[in-house]
Amino acid sequence: MLSVFLVNSLVVIVAVIIHYEFLYRLTRLLPKLRVRHRFRLVLGVGGALLAHAVEVWLFAFAYFLMHGADGWGRLAGNFDGSFMACVYFSFTTFTTLGFGDIEPLGELRYLTGIEALTGLVLITWTASFLFVEMQRYWRSS
Repeated sequence: MLSVFLVNSLVVIVAVIIHYEFLYRLTRLLPKLRVRHRFRLVLGVGGALLAHAVEVWLFAFAYFLMHGADGWGRLAGNFDGSFMACVYFSFTTFTTLGFGDIEPLGELRYLTGIEALTGLVLITWTASFLFVEMQRYWRSS
């Protein structure tokens, strides 16, 4: 159980660091761009979406490794064992959409729960970031 906690914590910590770095770099980059404020916001949204995609792929990689390892559980249902199936499952989990066509069994259940919570927090963080960026650039126009 300790190994499950440690691996899950490591994946979450890496996802949060990725998110922080993306938003920090966007904060530093956007004011330096010599483009219209509307384009800055589009770049901010694109950068935030890219950050979320990287985070989803990180969780997918963890699912892929855990699914293939003994003692970590497995993904069942409409799941063919491919990495892209793990990416699909991760996207539906991260966004809390959860179609239910793939079901985690065993220790993988804990990672899916923490991914949904992490996705919720990071998506909310992105919304706050974009709100602040919109206020900054809409005031100056």
